[in-house]
Amino acid sequence: MPPLVPEHTDAHTWAVQRVKVEPSGPLEGRLRVGGAKNSVLKLMAATVMARGTHVLRNVPRITDVDCMVDLLGSMGLEVTWLDASTLSITRPDVITPEAPYELVERMRASIVVLGPLLAVEGRARVALPGGDDFGPRPIDMHVSALEDLGGRFTTSHGFVEAAAPDGLVGTRLLLEFPSVGATENAMMAGVLASGTTTIDNAAREPEIADLAAFLNAMGAVVHGAGTPTITIEGVEELRPATHTVVPDRIEAATYLAAVGVAGGAVTLEGARADHMEMLLAKVVDMGMEVEADDGGLRVCSATRLRAVDVATLPYPGVATDYKPLVVAMLTTAEGVGIVTENLFAGRFRYVDELVRMGADIRTEGHHAVVRGRPRLSGAPVRAPDIRAGAALVVAALGADGATVVAGADHIARGYEDFVAKLAGIGVEVTVLD
Repeated sequence: MPPLVPEHTDAHTWAVQRVKVEPSGPLEGRLRVGGAKNSVLKLMAATVMARGTHVLRNVPRITDVDCMVDLLGSMGLEVTWLDASTLSITRPDVITPEAPYELVERMRASIVVLGPLLAVEGRARVALPGGDDFGPRPIDMHVSALEDLGGRFTTSHGFVEAAAPDGLVGTRLLLEFPSVGATENAMMAGVLASGTTTIDNAAREPEIADLAAFLNAMGAVVHGAGTPTITIEGVEELRPATHTVVPDRIEAATYLAAVGVAGGAVTLEGARADHMEMLLAKVVDMGMEVEADDGGLRVCSATRLRAVDVATLPYPGVATDYKPLVVAMLTTAEGVGIVTENLFAGRFRYVDELVRMGADIRTEGHHAVVRGRPRLSGAPVRAPDIRAGAALVVAALGADGATVVAGADHIARGYEDFVAKLAGIGVEVTVLD
């Protein structure tokens, strides 16, 4: 397991918003889970690899997608919304293989353009993600994998510059850790490398399989995505494709957590139980009822939750993005739960905000001990990042009095119509400014 490293926080901010959450009764109704943020950004990056017009369906209208639209536009691609959830992306013959700092620093996921640009253009110039925050979460594994494929790298003046004048050549890649980003960059580069590329200890997330499906629709030959070993047979060129983005398992988990805290029964249309098996097993242990069918998930909570212990691990383990939601659920659960973060340190920054609401949480290193209380107390709090912001809103459903969450612009980076969806199932929530 790699050493724990502090979590990156984007420096860029949008207009600050505040969300007010009032005590709500049991939740009821249906809502549709949108396309996965952690997939669509990589699918958009992959479009630089094939000339012509691509179409992506089930695209969430979130600010991170807007940022990727701007990034592709800066390279010369034309991006158009065909309807509320469909993007048309046209890649012309000539593009600028550069990702400027002012766009990359808004969204760390921008680094995923590095592999595609190097593969199709033979060169790339990409700003180091996050500006001064680059150090804590380096891209060493991305660069090492691309170097093994034949890329040459230099770093200066805040940019990483890559070149492969003779093209990339397939090889065996062994990742020291199943990094999602490194797997994605290597996989995209490998599809245009000559010969066979094998990625061992690859990330197994559903978003990896979604990217592989899109690449295969573009003419790539990728086998084993979703397993620890991915095999890629290089092709000479790709073609544009149409693809539907996989549902967002983190969004589904957020609304599931809301039901767990507030009680009630809600149908999550489009949610994939097979993408959330470990988390669903944990919430069932906590006392929730979960029913899955082809159309989604029905989640119910009729009594106070029971505390459980949870540890984050690479997929198929409990995702680190689930953890703030689990902590929020534990704050009002019966008993004591221990939450262990095995992937990123610094992901307990929101705990102080929960403590302001009366939560009983102690942190030590990468562990948090959560002693559940019957109810929290509404208070003014601030969201430090996307998932923590959503978790604070979830925790507010178990509080007496109003909770005002500042910094709610973070939530808009990963959730489409967050307030409207919550209101639609009975949450008393409003945007203050």
